[in-house]
Amino acid sequence: MATQQSKAAARVMIAPAVFVLLVWMLVPLCMTLYFSFADYRPLRGVFDAWIGFRNYESFVTSSSFLSAVGTTLWMVAGILLITIVGGILLALLLDQPMFGQGIVRILVIAPFFIMPTVSALVWKNMFFNVDNGLFSYLYKFLGLQPYDFLSQSSLFSIIVIVAWQWLPFATLILLTAVQSLSSEQLEAAEMDGAPALSRFWYIILPHLSRAITVVILIQTIFLLSIFAEIFVTTNGAFGTRTLTYLVYQRVLESQNIGLGSAGGIIAVILANIVAIFLMRIVGKNLDK
Repeated sequence: MATQQSKAAARVMIAPAVFVLLVWMLVPLCMTLYFSFADYRPLRGVFDAWIGFRNYESFVTSSSFLSAVGTTLWMVAGILLITIVGGILLALLLDQPMFGQGIVRILVIAPFFIMPTVSALVWKNMFFNVDNGLFSYLYKFLGLQPYDFLSQSSLFSIIVIVAWQWLPFATLILLTAVQSLSSEQLEAAEMDGAPALSRFWYIILPHLSRAITVVILIQTIFLLSIFAEIFVTTNGAFGTRTLTYLVYQRVLESQNIGLGSAGGIIAVILANIVAIFLMRIVGKNLDK
């Protein structure tokens, strides 16, 4: 049992790391909050330290705000759907004995270690390019007119790009959960004559529920801030402008740091609302 002296020593040892972490997080947040109430346009030499909530009002009442929020939610939902369904299928497949199982698992995990910018460039030029992309060559081989994914199905294209990169993460978490499932339950159900679909629906899927909720929570927090893939592929055009990208565009167009800071604070608030909602769901699931 830890003594009072050991607890005090542990607090002293972790204090520097906690202090650095708090400074690293709180200083940028406080500066953003401060600038969100100011009219700060450095390229024009304008700085008014206090203009109230005008930046927030301007950002929220813009015609692009609600559409950006809707695009963000649709994008996150689409990516989660692909990664959860694909992750379950890949986890079940990788759990089966096969030749070269270790190499296959490494190849499945590999996309997660590729930088988002590089991933977007590869998909944009190698697969979705309307002139020289692999999909265009496939369309031509089948006698069809090449399809411009990035302009005609831009939102779906970005969802595919991001889902491809996050699929290994979901697969790893779900594979760990699958491997923790008692084989005796599945063997007993199989001996009782339960078909494979019933075994999956009534045994495997309930066992994966906790892992699925954790995957949804972690991915959602990161997916709400998608930027690089949009910047590289569509530049926010064709209905792919998310809330994060809208903040970037507002700062770039108006050169107004205050307006962009207000948009950043709004994005943080919305992200925290989503995170709290998901945490409640995860907490209820883990208590079962």
